[in-house]
Amino acid sequence: MIPSPPLTPARHALRGRAVTFGANPFLDDPARALVYEPDALILIEDGRIARFGAFDALRDTLPPGTPLTHWREGIISAGFVDTHVHYPQLPMIAAYGEQLLEWLERYTFPTEARFADPDYAAGVARRFLRELLRAGTTSAAVYCTVHPHSVDAFFAESARLNTRMVAGKVLMDRNAPANLRDTPQGGYDDSLALIDRWHQRGRQLYAVTPRFAATSTEEQLDLAGSLLRQRAGLFMQTHLSENLAEVEWIRQLFPRRGSYLDVYAHAGLVGPRSVLGHGVHVDEDSFHACHAAGCALAHCPTSNLFLGSGAFRLFDALDPRRPVRVGLGTDVGAGTSLSQLQTLNEAYKVAQSTGRRLHPVQAFWLATAGGAHALYLDDRIGTISPGMEADLCVLDPGATPLMAQRAEQCETIEDLLFVLMMLGDDRSVRATYVAGQMVHDRDAPAG
Repeated sequence: MIPSPPLTPARHALRGRAVTFGANPFLDDPARALVYEPDALILIEDGRIARFGAFDALRDTLPPGTPLTHWREGIISAGFVDTHVHYPQLPMIAAYGEQLLEWLERYTFPTEARFADPDYAAGVARRFLRELLRAGTTSAAVYCTVHPHSVDAFFAESARLNTRMVAGKVLMDRNAPANLRDTPQGGYDDSLALIDRWHQRGRQLYAVTPRFAATSTEEQLDLAGSLLRQRAGLFMQTHLSENLAEVEWIRQLFPRRGSYLDVYAHAGLVGPRSVLGHGVHVDEDSFHACHAAGCALAHCPTSNLFLGSGAFRLFDALDPRRPVRVGLGTDVGAGTSLSQLQTLNEAYKVAQSTGRRLHPVQAFWLATAGGAHALYLDDRIGTISPGMEADLCVLDPGATPLMAQRAEQCETIEDLLFVLMMLGDDRSVRATYVAGQMVHDRDAPAG
């Protein structure tokens, strides 16, 4: 179990440098989109942000006796949002030598088979959420395994921590080992029971989760679409056009469909709150279809580089003429870190390889407000403003000697953000707050 820091009072305040967003920096000038307060006051009441602004302007409005934490060297940000991650793959992160389809067979499926043991699932769920919070990630769209108790284990731990999470049981009735397959009706029944048990219970949200088209029959995909119509506010998550061999396999399995995306659209799976992982080999017609449907793509640069899948065309996806919702995903285990800072490091390099420059303001928007927008949760998380849920992280630009030396040369907040995304990792997260409660303190004594 994650050790719990001392209970934070229901009303308290934070002071320090703060960054958030007033606009999408892919559609507006990054300098205008960024909201930077060099000495901010954030008043938190009952898990929500009550006031945010310049300290000098708000200090006299603080209710008497309000505890104040001053993060003098830190930068306060909304908590990071991870739009595509597999918690059961944490034990096999950094598995050597394969591309996507071979990697699934050799590493992923054997690892996920261990989740037949409920105690094992519970232990990994605890470790996974602890690692997310150490990395400053406060919300994520999470794949569990085919086992219903893997979902129960995840949501139970998330509910204990009061994190806002989206998760679901993987649906997989073909092209997988027998011990990891369900059936169309069994997967439907298990998912519906999990939805009734967890969806919108506190801060937990359910995602219907067909792994990808190759591991579900058309009957299962159709029933997944039916599930989405059973309850309000459900999510859908799956994979799309990650690897060229995978794309060709889908074409052979579904010869009557016009594209990989059309496989999902035909089953009623493409719409608002649908999150499609990777999208490396998406064509212009599919970008248009994603824009029209209001679905999102999860950009997973560490995974795409690790498996040699290709370079996601971020700026094409976000073309102002038909912008697609895009968030950032760590993926794990094909991804190499749960840190969104390290993921932004690779996103910058992927953009450079396609002839584009990812501005640090754009990068941090992807990891916070953009991820929330991709998940249709931007009315609750992803920015610092009154009424929002108080999910925050405090970043330390001097976390290592190298970072501290580089930070001394920075003249603007944009420079500091770039240092954080290029040199930072979980050590750069000084503290993490969930619904106003401190759930991670990097410098707290161990034990």
